[in-house]
Amino acid sequence: KLDYCASLKNLETISEKQNYKFIQGDICEPHFIKLLFETEKIDIVLHFAAQTHVDLSFWRTLEFTYVNVYGTHVLVTAAYEASVEKFIYVSTDEVYGGSLDEEFDEASPKRPTNPYASSKAAAECFVQSYWERYQFPVVITRSSNVYGPHQYPEKVIPKFISLLHQNRKCCIHGSGLQRRNFLYATDVVEAFLTVLKKGKPGEIYNIGTNFEMSIVQLAKELIHLMKKTTSESEMEHWVDYVKDRPTNDLRYPMNSEKMHNLGWRPKVPWKEGIKKTIEWYRDNFHNWKNAEKALEPFPVTELFAQLDVP
Repeated sequence: KLDYCASLKNLETISEKQNYKFIQGDICEPHFIKLLFETEKIDIVLHFAAQTHVDLSFWRTLEFTYVNVYGTHVLVTAAYEASVEKFIYVSTDEVYGGSLDEEFDEASPKRPTNPYASSKAAAECFVQSYWERYQFPVVITRSSNVYGPHQYPEKVIPKFISLLHQNRKCCIHGSGLQRRNFLYATDVVEAFLTVLKKGKPGEIYNIGTNFEMSIVQLAKELIHLMKKTTSESEMEHWVDYVKDRPTNDLRYPMNSEKMHNLGWRPKVPWKEGIKKTIEWYRDNFHNWKNAEKALEPFPVTELFAQLDVP
């Protein structure tokens, strides 16, 4: 679609490959999607397309519902009509809601607490219904937070890195005690390849990691790596606590045994992944024309105006 968070520069390294083709379009346009399946002979769909920024979802709730639920319905319907071999819907650990101690497995109930997670949970229901009603071979994945090069800097890791590169403070929502699990991008790619080959139709798979840290810990880790300081007082100099968003789950602990049984486990250590990520943003922050806007703390009301949708 080439929305605000997209950059064609992310695709330059693969643009000449024979097995690659870029087509600009919108999953919310049924005629376009139907034509795509008719002309491209698609046999497998990995559906990543979504509005994903939780902060933004509180201010653009209708757009999130429209893109994530309606768009998914359009896509899964067209895929079903085209008789594709496998349809993988990429969901999120946030559909479970927060938990301090209970570890979520794939059978745990969905209790989303923000508009983004709610829209992903609703879309899951549409996708699952095509398995229940038609035995259409859908697979749902729910993953932890993904980080690495090429990610639009509204997300916490590239945001903090980019702020520190500019000698600006990390803006932390509320207390910063919220904990998140982080997976490096190549590990998640391996997970999707595993699901493509071995994932069973009608099943859900958690793609998670035991690596977890609080947002405050994350900020201090990045400050230590980028500003070469271990002094608590110096670290506090690089942190700015800002107003929290309306709800902010404390943890999303997931059990990923089902994926482990398919032969997948995360491989990239945090120290290796974060080093590569820091280096990439030093040189590539301006791959997006509007990257500076992504660094503003939540909420920025003029940016987050509700959009009219059909």
